[in-house]
Amino acid sequence: MAKLEIKNLKKRHAKETRFRIFGMLAIAFSLAFLVALFGMILSKSSSAFLQTKVALEIDLSQEAIAANSENNEISYRRLIKQSLRQKFPDAISLIETNSLYQMTSKVAALELEEKIKKQQQLLGQKNIFWLSASSKIDVYFKHHLSANLSEKQKIWADKLIADKQIKTFFNWNFFRFADSREPEIAGIGAGLSGSILVMVIFLGLAFPIGVMCAFYLEEFAPKNRITDIIEISINNLAAIPSIIYGLLGLTVYLQFFYLPRSSSLVGGMTLFMLVLPVIIIATRNTIRSIPSSIRDAAMALGASKVQIVWHHLLPLSVPGIMTGTILAISRALGETAPLLMIGMVAFIADIPANFTDPTTVLPVQIYLWSDSPEIGFAEKTAAAILVLLGFLILFNLVAIILRKKFERKW
Repeated sequence: MAKLEIKNLKKRHAKETRFRIFGMLAIAFSLAFLVALFGMILSKSSSAFLQTKVALEIDLSQEAIAANSENNEISYRRLIKQSLRQKFPDAISLIETNSLYQMTSKVAALELEEKIKKQQQLLGQKNIFWLSASSKIDVYFKHHLSANLSEKQKIWADKLIADKQIKTFFNWNFFRFADSREPEIAGIGAGLSGSILVMVIFLGLAFPIGVMCAFYLEEFAPKNRITDIIEISINNLAAIPSIIYGLLGLTVYLQFFYLPRSSSLVGGMTLFMLVLPVIIIATRNTIRSIPSSIRDAAMALGASKVQIVWHHLLPLSVPGIMTGTILAISRALGETAPLLMIGMVAFIADIPANFTDPTTVLPVQIYLWSDSPEIGFAEKTAAAILVLLGFLILFNLVAIILRKKFERKW
């Protein structure tokens, strides 16, 4: 009998050991997968945060400015072309000259204009300016890929590298500029601004309405069949696929109310319907976790239901409400399908100035760039994913900190 018990005990211990090993292997696999995923994103996105620039000597003498002016205004693009021709005089034919002009980005003229306007003392002399290179040169310098370069362009690029007249700078334009057909100009400025505007809309609507609905259902609503149907509906709404909300936003906001298409106003109101059930459920769970003794004590002292909610239940449930709200924000910021349905997939070349301007959001921007074959867009897609993941991780980290800091054990 004792031997049988010892044998069974050994079997049980062996099962526990195997279970622990399987659990550790599962955790190790998950961590390895996350490390590999972030490693791939970082390796592809790191170059997107760097911008290749070329050193050009620009002649800003009165004669050069007069020769490169149109309608009494300086043509900065002509000044750049003149500098390129002087640096590479072997560009003789029209095809070679056009190839030479393609060495710099279309935004180089704007950069030159901005620098000269900030430093008027540069006028009247020759100066060295670091100006943005084109996407072809950028890819060649950072990745050593010359498939898109002509023989002449490769020779000119090698000469710039040998003379140390080409190098990389941190790409601030990636955060300042909106989308563009040119990879070296494209940025996430419109996506970031649109995401913030959309978040302001859906959070301004969902937070007060969700909290008030939760407190009413928990503390004031009578327990009958109608409230049971409402509770079941809220739980079902939280599980509905997000694209259904996009169809609802398309029908109600665009086709019925005729609100501006692709605007952050419509996007925020669509995501408001998506996150409202999440906030209601999180708030109700927090309210339920508060001991009934607090309600009984306040009621014994003569407090009304409104006073109990306002002075006791609401302050005690703030940590849970904030945690649920932040998690709802994280979910909404990563949504793409409902926003595609309301037209936020459009090409946006300008940063929105208000809630009715056409805009996009970071997930949609990533979706658009991922369909572009150019290497410049591929690395910027990875960089945009990294920025989006950074925001989502930040929001979830804040939720964890709030929960740990204000958590109460009853």
